[in-house]
Amino acid sequence: MLGTVSRQLKSHPALVPLFVFIGGGMCMSGAYLVRLAFGPHVSWNRNGNPEPWNKTAPTEQHKFYAVNMDYSKLKKEGPDF
Repeated sequence: MLGTVSRQLKSHPALVPLFVFIGGGMCMSGAYLVRLAFGPHVSWNRNGNPEPWNKTAPTEQHKFYAVNMDYSKLKKEGPDF
């Protein structure tokens, strides 16, 4: 199969950017899915820590991208759970 793909790429060099961008998109989407799977809102261990979002510090960043927010200077507002 790889031999066929390499022969096609040699005979049609315009397909190379297509393969590069599709491969890059697949890698980036896989990395994003891994990031989502290990976020603070996901509970993998229901017995040991059923609500992991209650044990996060206020200085942890939960957003994907924060524009003008410095999480290290935040203080906790609310009770301990």
